[in-house]
Amino acid sequence: MDFNMKKLASDAGIFFTRAVQFTEEKFGQAEKTELDAHFESLLARADSTKNWTEKILRQTEVLLQPNPSARVEEFLYEKLDRKVPSRVTNGELLAQYMAEAASELGPTTPYGKTLIKVAEAEKRLGAAERDFIHTASINFLTPLRNFLEGDWKTISKERRLLQNRRLDLDASKARLKKAKAAEAKATVGVLLGRSGRRLLVEARGAEQELRVAQTEFDRQAEVTRLLLEGISSTHVNHLRCLHEFVESQTTYYAQCYRHMLDLQKQLGRFPGTFVGTTEPTSPTLSSTSPTTAAATMPMGPSMADLAPPGEAALRLEEVAPPASGTRKARVLYDYEAADSSELALLADELITVYSLPGMDPDWLIGERGNKKGKVPVTYLELLS
Repeated sequence: MDFNMKKLASDAGIFFTRAVQFTEEKFGQAEKTELDAHFESLLARADSTKNWTEKILRQTEVLLQPNPSARVEEFLYEKLDRKVPSRVTNGELLAQYMAEAASELGPTTPYGKTLIKVAEAEKRLGAAERDFIHTASINFLTPLRNFLEGDWKTISKERRLLQNRRLDLDASKARLKKAKAAEAKATVGVLLGRSGRRLLVEARGAEQELRVAQTEFDRQAEVTRLLLEGISSTHVNHLRCLHEFVESQTTYYAQCYRHMLDLQKQLGRFPGTFVGTTEPTSPTLSSTSPTTAAATMPMGPSMADLAPPGEAALRLEEVAPPASGTRKARVLYDYEAADSSELALLADELITVYSLPGMDPDWLIGERGNKKGKVPVTYLELLS
C-alpha cells in the first residue's frame, strides 16, 4: 500500500510538471522542442487520412443504408457483438406488395399479370441490392473501419506518449537551465559550504535527468515515425478496397440493367414507348448522336466478330440469308444506324429479318430492298 501511494504521488508530480510546462508554452513563457519538417508532414498526412477515411466511411454507410434509424440499429448490434437481423430491402418489399395486389385484384387480368411480372423483377433487384450491400460492407467498409478502430488508435496512443515525452524533455531542459544559472550566480558570489555543494549536486542531477529524457524522447519519436510511415501501406490497402468497391457496384448496376431489360421484353415495351401514345415519351435514338446512342444502348457484335477464327470478315453484301428461317418484322419506332454495319429503320415499315450462327440474340440481320444491315431486336415486332 505504501508503494502504491509513493507511485501515485510520483505520477501526480509528473502530471503536474507536464501541466506547468504545457501552460507556460501556451503563454510563451517556456521553450518548446520542435519536430523536424518531415515528421510534421507525416503527422499532417496521418490526420488527413483519418479525417477523410471517416467521411468516406460514413457517407458509404449512408449510400448502402439511407435509413438513419436502421443504421443506428445496426451500430448497436455491432457494439453488442450480436448478429444484425436480416432486413428486407425496399425492392423486395415493393415486390411483396405488388404480388399481394395482383392476388387480390385478379392475377389473370392484364393489370394483375403485369403486377406479377414487375414484382418478380423487383424481387430480383432487391436480391441484387442485398448482395451488393453485403459485398461492399466486407470488402470496403470493414477495412476502413478496421483502420480507424485499430491502426489509428495505436497511432494516437503513441502520439500522446510522444507528447508526454516531449513535455518531460522540455521540463528537464528548463530545470537544467535554472540549475546552471543558480550555480553560476553562486560561483560569482563565491558562495561556499553546504549551499554551493547542493547547487552543484542539483546541476549534475538535472544533467542526468535531461540525458534520460532525451533518450526516451528519441526512442518514442522513432516508434511514432515508423507508425506514421505505415500510412503509405494503409493508402495501398484502401486503394485495393476502393477497386473492389467499384467492381461490386459495377456488377450490381449491370445486374439491375439486365433485370430491367428482361422485364421490358416480357412486357413488350421498350424505351420511349407507352400504350395509347403514338410518340415516344423520351427521346428516341434518332434524336441523339451516334456517340450518345452507342453509349446508352447495348451494341451487338460487328461482322468481324461473327466471322470464324482465321477467316476474313464477310462484307454485309456477301452475307446470304439462310434457305429457311427468314421472317417479316414491323419496325416499332425509328432507329438511326450507328455505323455502316447497321440498317437505319423507320417506324411502321416492314423488313425481312434473319439470324446468323453466333450472333448476339439481341440483334438480327435486316433487309430492305437491296440494303442490308444489323438491326436491334427491341425495335422490331416479329410478324411471321
